[in-house]
Amino acid sequence: MPSIKDPCPCGRALAFAACCGRYLGSGVPAPDAESLMRSRYTAFVRGDVAHLLATWHASRRPASLDLDAGVKWLGLDVKRHRALDADHAEVEFVARSRVQGRGQRLHERSRFVREDGWWFYVDGDVDA
Repeated sequence: MPSIKDPCPCGRALAFAACCGRYLGSGVPAPDAESLMRSRYTAFVRGDVAHLLATWHASRRPASLDLDAGVKWLGLDVKRHRALDADHAEVEFVARSRVQGRGQRLHERSRFVREDGWWFYVDGDVDA
């Protein structure tokens, strides 16, 4: 597992501890939907199922989550972060990965909601 001093997987030019590491398992809420989305990407990279489930809105959260150990996450590109109002936002991103030697690209427009000061992932539309 990467060190807290390693660059954050989310693509920001910060060390993990100063970036998404502040939100994973810390009890500290992400300040905005983009930061939450980046922390969720980082959780996928690190295999942190607990963070993924905790940041998924209760209305859409699966009972459990099994991550594919064969996925190697290669990078994240946030295309757009749009606040719809104080408690709703959208984040468009592209996440690149490799599975069994084949490159994959996930392009999603995700929806987020803030409740009691905490941002949650609700759902998203994936481009094929």
